[in-house]
Amino acid sequence: MATLNSPLICLPNNNQLTSLTDNYRIFATHPTLSLINQCPNLKHLQQIQAHMLRTGLFFDPFSSSKLITALALPPLSSIEYARKVFDEIPQPNLFTWNALIRAYSSSIEPAQSLLLFVQLLYKCDEMPNKFTFPFVIKGAAQVLDYEMGRVVHGMAVKTALNEDMFVVNSLIYFYATCGHLDLAYRVFVRSFKRDVVSWNSMISGFSKGDCPDEALDLFHAMQAQGVVPNAVTMVGVFSACIKKLDLELGRWLHSFVEKNGIRKDLTLCNAILDMYTKCGSIQEAKIFFDKMPEKDIISWTTMLGGYAKQEDFDSAKRVLSAMPCQDIAAWNALISSYEQCGKPKEALAVFRELQLRKNLKPDEVTLVSSLAACSQLGALDLGEWIHMYIKKEGIRFNCHITSSLIDMYSKCGDLEKALEVFESVNWRDVFVWSAMIAGFAMHGRGKDAINLFMKMQESKVKPNAVTFTNVLSACSHTGLVDQGKELFYQMERVYGVAPGVKHYASMIDVLGRAGKLEEATELIKKMPITPGASVWGALLGACRLHGNVELAERACRQLLELEPRNHGAYVLLSNVYAKLGEWDKVASLRKLMRDADLKKEPGCSSIEVEGTVHEFLVGDNSHGSSKEIYEKLDEISSKLQAIGYVPNKTQLLQLIEEEESQDHALYLHSEKLAIAFGLIRASPSQPIRIVKNLRVCGDCHSVAKHISKLYDRQIILRDRYRFHHFRNGHCSCMDYW
Repeated sequence: MATLNSPLICLPNNNQLTSLTDNYRIFATHPTLSLINQCPNLKHLQQIQAHMLRTGLFFDPFSSSKLITALALPPLSSIEYARKVFDEIPQPNLFTWNALIRAYSSSIEPAQSLLLFVQLLYKCDEMPNKFTFPFVIKGAAQVLDYEMGRVVHGMAVKTALNEDMFVVNSLIYFYATCGHLDLAYRVFVRSFKRDVVSWNSMISGFSKGDCPDEALDLFHAMQAQGVVPNAVTMVGVFSACIKKLDLELGRWLHSFVEKNGIRKDLTLCNAILDMYTKCGSIQEAKIFFDKMPEKDIISWTTMLGGYAKQEDFDSAKRVLSAMPCQDIAAWNALISSYEQCGKPKEALAVFRELQLRKNLKPDEVTLVSSLAACSQLGALDLGEWIHMYIKKEGIRFNCHITSSLIDMYSKCGDLEKALEVFESVNWRDVFVWSAMIAGFAMHGRGKDAINLFMKMQESKVKPNAVTFTNVLSACSHTGLVDQGKELFYQMERVYGVAPGVKHYASMIDVLGRAGKLEEATELIKKMPITPGASVWGALLGACRLHGNVELAERACRQLLELEPRNHGAYVLLSNVYAKLGEWDKVASLRKLMRDADLKKEPGCSSIEVEGTVHEFLVGDNSHGSSKEIYEKLDEISSKLQAIGYVPNKTQLLQLIEEEESQDHALYLHSEKLAIAFGLIRASPSQPIRIVKNLRVCGDCHSVAKHISKLYDRQIILRDRYRFHHFRNGHCSCMDYW
């Protein structure tokens, strides 16, 4: 069999070639061509190609175009081979160019369709036509090449093809995909002819572009103009409904589908199912799911995700077990749901179970979700294992994975490793830069965070709202008030980022921690947006640090007006009263909490030893090593007494009369239990890494400093707000926290 790599047999001479190309389509009825569309597989098509080469038929432009079309498009679709054949054609006609451009526009290499189009302009004797432009525009949409799409649009206008229905529809799709909904809508309203595809493209564009109301308005306008919606229309409309989380609208749309006899293909059924799960009616989703005549992996995964969103993880796992064919997306849905619901241990348990499956491999989504779970839990060993897995499997370090690794190492206490990951990649987007700035911030390295922010500007990466939240947090943790104010007031003026509630809360924190409570209060008064709970919470936290009772009471009232069941507000105000010894007011607040059935979130600290995460609650005695832990605490207490340490009893939130009981209450804090366990089990050469769910109390902070010196151990403690690195009797926060 002759192929492109075989010597050509019986080639026509030059006179014959001239004859063939002069008599365009001379072999249109040749019997060999009729066999092309009957080929069941690529091997048979290659045999016909070999025959065409031997007979010279391959060099007829019309004949070769038929061959290329069969090779490039379904059902065979061997685009790589089609390209090799194409490159051997002396003078491919426009039909041949169009076939290959069309194939590439839907392939994994859509950019090739744009490159081919540029070559067509230089090499083809014919001008692009209405079959060229739609697929070139589609290719531009696939790679989000806005400039190229605009150029092609201009060419279509010049060739008077901009009113062709196919061109119009592709332009609507292109502009919507590139995020220019205004231009997509302009093309839509200016076109003289619109078919159902035009309406569908615009509705889908509005839905995907977070303009659900506009999508729904267009849906009603479509019906008013007598255009009958189809299944594709309804998929776009259900997507808009999901964005609005409007269950009643979703039910009406479902009944609309039924009443109008719209054919419910699998895609539409999945959209209806997705609507019910995302709008919160898992019962209706289950009823609809059970009635679906056909289900695919998307149907099952949607149902699984719906249960997981409701935190009904038992049902979610039952769906996973019942799936006729599991794929990685289903496992990802369960892992990410656990992680997003604040259940990192369960997320990692599912990840470990997935590793035992021989037929499934973690993908990028799996790894990012699992790294996020490691970040929550402080599971450094597993996070490092995932990092090694990424390297071993040759998984590309894109920005999602890079920022997740930086976040994991930062939150697990290994800032140097986070910096290594950051410096090892060549391409960094705004999220990678922001993740590293956040790492410096949470470890109290404010100047490094600001320096990195400046390098980000030098690299021409524009900061976003997240970047500013992180860099302002860095200023807050290290008392960089002037730098924080400068950055805050430059946000909109220099960088075009309007400050939001989070940024104002961060700025209040910057001022409040530094004791500038009056200036913080003035900033709240001048806010152009309504102060949120985070703003009043930041002010209340500052009042706790500096003991300003009057302002603390005002901030607490404002916070409770916004969030009546915010137990943290009561706790912070209790701390203010306790610090001043006003125990009657502490008792009154505790009574208010009991009457409102509000409970203080219990302190919980975790420590990872040899790959296993151990958790301790305040006063915990459930751990298998409790006896050893309390013996170690007794030893620590004796050593502290020997050096004259006196417990800081202002950290107690209730009045305890007996002196011994007060000491014992502090003695039981979860971070002390975790530190004691770390001294027993963690290797002396390794830091004791602890993660606490609440802010570390002043007494535990002081004790950790003393332990680091008494036992010559490095202790890295992450609380709700930042890291504390204890070494040789000192803390990295310099007691500014």
